[in-house]
Amino acid sequence: MGIFSRFTDIVNSNLNSILEKAEDPEKIIRLMIQEMEDTLVEVRSTAARAIADKKEITRKLDGLEEEASDWEKKAELALDKRREDLAKSALAEKAECLKSADALRTQQVALGEGLEKLNDDIVSLEEKLADAKLRQQSILARHETATKRLKVRKRLNDNRIDDALIRFESFERRMDHIEGHVESYDLGAKRGGLAQEISDLESQESVERELEELKSRRAGKSSKDADSAKG
Repeated sequence: MGIFSRFTDIVNSNLNSILEKAEDPEKIIRLMIQEMEDTLVEVRSTAARAIADKKEITRKLDGLEEEASDWEKKAELALDKRREDLAKSALAEKAECLKSADALRTQQVALGEGLEKLNDDIVSLEEKLADAKLRQQSILARHETATKRLKVRKRLNDNRIDDALIRFESFERRMDHIEGHVESYDLGAKRGGLAQEISDLESQESVERELEELKSRRAGKSSKDADSAKG
């Protein structure tokens, strides 16, 4: 199983667990970044071990090549001394050294290829981690804004808001009633003054008519008395 395949399994497993618990997105983002950072540490650790193994193989190869060269010199010496049996044995040892060296070279090539893949994984993971951190603040800000909007929407749809508005309307109606009551006193005062003025005019007109009638009667009586005195 590859590093990223295992990393994906870990993240998906944790995400599913979080979603089942209805955890908030901030925790999911922090978890994903933490998983990426942990995976990056693990990949670097794996690469470090591979580099160490490659260096060890290189040292062993150098030793085997030196040993093979030494056995070849011994074989030449044996031939010079007319000891073909020893020369054959020396050459057999040389062959074993070269065989072991070939096996190590195969491991060395495999380690080199593995290190190239690990390097690609590290570069890719570092890019993804940097991008995740850059986007983290933006995502968290959007989440905070969306959460606040959701709270506002919930409050707007809450019956308590409607009840408050109803209370406001009731209060406004009470204020209208009080203000109307005050204005009714003002209007009543104005109407009372006008009615009083009209009533005064009517009384004055009645008095004047009565005065004219009295004058007329007195004038008529004075005329009769004068006529009686003449007769």
